[in-house]
Parts: sequence; C-alpha cells; structure tokens
Amino acid sequence: MNTRPRRALRDTRLVIFDCDGVLVDTERIGPAIVAEMATEVGWPLTPAQVRRRFLGRPESYLYEQVRAHATVPLGPGWLGVYRNRVRDAFAARPHTMPGVRELLDYLDLRQLPYCVASSGSHERIEHSLTATGLIERFTGKVFSADDVSRGKPAPDLFLHAARSLGCPPAHCLVVEDSPAGVDAALAAGMPAVGYSGGPTEPGVLSHATLGVIPDLTHLMVTAGG
Repeated sequence: MNTRPRRALRDTRLVIFDCDGVLVDTERIGPAIVAEMATEVGWPLTPAQVRRRFLGRPESYLYEQVRAHATVPLGPGWLGVYRNRVRDAFAARPHTMPGVRELLDYLDLRQLPYCVASSGSHERIEHSLTATGLIERFTGKVFSADDVSRGKPAPDLFLHAARSLGCPPAHCLVVEDSPAGVDAALAAGMPAVGYSGGPTEPGVLSHATLGVIPDLTHLMVTAGG
C-alpha cells in the first residue's frame, strides 16, 4: 500500500477535508457514545462495531439504524441527546488531529483553497471547529450532510462543496478517514487520500486513489517533492 501519495496536490485547486477524525479528534469519542446509547435502547454494540457500521455516514442513517434495531421506541430527541453527549465529551478535551495546523499553514502559504465537508450537522461541525480554534480558517467553507438530500457514500456533499466554491471535481482532493467518505469521493470523480492517523485501519481505505497516509504532514512532503 502506498502510504505517501506522490505529488497529491500537483493538480489540486481545492482540498476538501472531512471533519471528524481528520481535522478534529472525535472518532474515539463518538463511537463510544453511540455504543452506549444503542445499548441503552436494546441494541448492544461495541465502539468497534459502531465504527464499522457508521463511520463517515450521516447522522440520519445512524438514527434510522438504531431505531430499526432498538427494542424500545426512540424518541424524536434521540439525535439531540447524542449530539449533546458528544459535544460535552469533546469540550472536556478538544484536540485537532496531529499535523492539522501545519498542513493548513502550508496550504495558506501556497494560496490553495480548502474547505470541510462532513456528515455531521452544521451545529456539530461548527462546535468542533470552534473548540479547537479552527473556525476562522473555515469561515464560509463549511458543508454538512444537512445541505444535501443524500449523505456519504453518495457523492452529493462533495459535489455541492465543489460547486459552491467553483472548482471542477477532477481538481479537488478529498482527505477522508472513512470507507464511506472515500466511496463518496470516487463517486464524485474526485481524487482521494485516505487518512489512517486515527482509529481507522489503513486497509479499509486502500481504495483511495492516491493512497493512504498516517500523517497529514505527508501531504506537505509529497506536494513539495
């Protein structure tokens, strides 16, 4: 497996980042909370099972699956409770993923635009970016599954982001840590880099067209090489 995609930014005019697990360190928090809440309503899951089932997918899909498997009715506020638990847990120790600020500084220096396109709600994305001090860097460049009718692995969200920022899909570079996110990039006709610096196993990202990297700063190295 190629862990250093060569010249990944050579033809790139827009870098599209996923949020959870790529920009901010939430992918160890969210699955544990989903597992706890699913178990509470009669569907016992482990955090590892949650990652396999739901990583990169929209919250609407999560809700429908838990509702379908629960042994007690899910109230309409279930997703709100989930978001609040994640928010509170993340607020206790907000962290970016390693190398995020260095990579964003590098892209700014090269005057290469970037944005975030996440399966999370706008509220969740903006809370995470605010807590980590990244929000000003993404002003006007935050795209959520709330904005489209189909979330990842459908291409709609990435195409919406590219269209909004005036970039052809072929000149976008998607950085994703989930198989569903890589699938969405491929369906959108966008080159993709898999990021395995969090809990995601590199093997499940092997279909990313430009390989898999364990460190975001490898994009800087390969682009400058």
